Order: sequence, then C-alpha cells, then structure tokens
Amino acid sequence: MAEIDLFSAQNSKSNEGAESRILELIDLLNEYNYQYYILSQSTINDFKFDTLLAELEKLESEYPEYASINSPTKRVGGTITKSFETITHKYPMLSLGNTYSKGELADFETRVKKQITGDVEYTVELKYDGVAISLSYEDGKLVQAVTRGDGLQGDDVTINARTIKSIPLQLKGDYPKSFEIRGEVLMHQTTFNKLNEERKAANEDEYANPRNVASGTLKMQDSSVVAQRNLDCFLYSIIGEDLGIASNYENILEAKKRGFKVSSTEQQFIIKCTSIDQIMDFVAYWDDKRKNLPFDIDGVVVKKAGRCRLMKAVKPIVTQNLPTCSVCYARRISTEVRCVL
Repeated sequence: MAEIDLFSAQNSKSNEGAESRILELIDLLNEYNYQYYILSQSTINDFKFDTLLAELEKLESEYPEYASINSPTKRVGGTITKSFETITHKYPMLSLGNTYSKGELADFETRVKKQITGDVEYTVELKYDGVAISLSYEDGKLVQAVTRGDGLQGDDVTINARTIKSIPLQLKGDYPKSFEIRGEVLMHQTTFNKLNEERKAANEDEYANPRNVASGTLKMQDSSVVAQRNLDCFLYSIIGEDLGIASNYENILEAKKRGFKVSSTEQQFIIKCTSIDQIMDFVAYWDDKRKNLPFDIDGVVVKKAGRCRLMKAVKPIVTQNLPTCSVCYARRISTEVRCVL
C-alpha cells in the first residue's frame, strides 16, 4: 500500500485556497475601483477597501507564484525604472492641423462630404489638456502603455501607468482579444495646487501648469511617487482590427462598459451633432463653462462619424506629418477637428 504524503496534500489544498482567494480579491478590488473612479459611486468605505488590499498584499507576498502584474496592489507603485524603452507605434499617433474660423471648419465638412454618401454625423467632445497615451490590451489585460513621443515612436511607461486608478488593469464584460485605446493623462487642479503649495513652502520654484507636471510625472523613475500624484486618464479612441464599432460615439459607450473612463454624456463632455452650427454651439458652451471644470481643457475635438482606414507605423500616409483625414479649428477655446484613427 502506497504511503500518503499528508503534508504535500495539505500544502496543495492550502495553495489552492490561496490562489482562489487572491483571484477573488483581485476581482473585488477591481470592481470597487471601477465603481469609484469610472462610475463615481462609492460602494465601500476606505477602511474596508484598505483591509482587502492589505489581505491581498499579504497573500501575494506569501504566494508570489499567484501574484499578477496587473494586481490592484500595483497601484501603489514602488518599482524603480532607470530608463524607458522606446516603442514603435503599430498605428502612428500624429499631430493635427489647425483651422481658425467657422468658414475653414465648413471647408473641412465639404471635404468630408466628398468622401461619403448621405448625411454627415459628428461626435464632439472636450479636448483634455494632458499627455497623449496609447494603451494595449491582450485578453482583457493591460500589457503596455506608450507615450505619444514623436508620433511614430514613444516611451514605454507601463509600470507608471498601472498606478493610475482610472486605467483598468483588467477589463470587464466582452472585449476584443487584442486592441489599443488612446487617451489623455492629466492632473487635476487640486493636485497641482497642492504640489505648488508644497514647493512654495520649501522655497522651490512653482510648477507652470498641470499639463507639464503630468508629463513629467509619467516619466518619473519611482512609480510610488507617480501613484501619490493621483493622475487621471480619459480615453477616447479604440484602435485595432475587426472591432465591429460603427461610430466614434459607440466607441466611447463600449469603452465605458469595458471599464475605461471616457467623456461623460451626462455632463455633456461629449455629444453627437449633424451641423457646423451645433459644433459652434458646443464650443461656445464650453468656452463659458470651462472655468467650472476640475481639470484643464485646451479645445474641443470634432470627429467624423465612422472610422478612417488604419495606418501602419511603417511608411504612414501623411501630408506634412499630419493625418490626411484631419483638420483643427481654433477660436478662443481651441478646437480640434479630426477623424480619429
């Protein structure tokens, strides 16, 4: 009769229990983060959340084989990055051209109408004054975060991006197997003001604006400092093959369902419209209301409904380094008009 290794059997059972609890805690904490940072709903108090997080940290320390690089414990940072790897964008992140009058905006509409049949529909949304970023997901998990850089190449800031609580580490619901999503990393005015108060008290020069601080923070070597600065991230465009998305507005709604922070339809950060006059009304509205926002904006983005042909990073088709289906409009509140890639 074979001997039974009771210690091994008990240890195996313990390991299974630890793995199951780790997965359960990750799901719970991700859901609480989604409710708080994406839906603005507080369903658990800070003490209970911190208790669950501490339990997860302890289990991951005791059973490192079950720890995940996208665990909520990575939100606190701590990793030191000496240098940031340069990554070539699969699809280029190019600058946009400018227009400066309603007439030039109408010229853009004329060019758009030559390319399509039927009525033209636009998605109009706030342009957040931050740092452009591209996030890559595989099987619902964040695998890479890359800055815009020169549009063709950017820096890998994945470790720092994982500390931004509005960037989901694990997606919800149904999602494509592989895709990129682009957006803007920014710093809220309250955080910016607090940093400047600290610098003033230390007799140090104050920072110029939130955008510059957000950009510098995203490239800091110590991810724990990045985590303390409470960066935020709004996403606006899903990119990939065979995504089945019919319009930019649908793009936004689908992104929110998957766990991304996007422009709020309820707060009119984004609307659909069919005319230049409606676009100008949106511009005028936010020209007046922008002072009430908790973050800076530097324009309004107008996207032609539907999707442009995706351009590969190798020999992209551009004119003077600008996307061929894009143009920008600037008037008081600077307005960009583009067909999102």
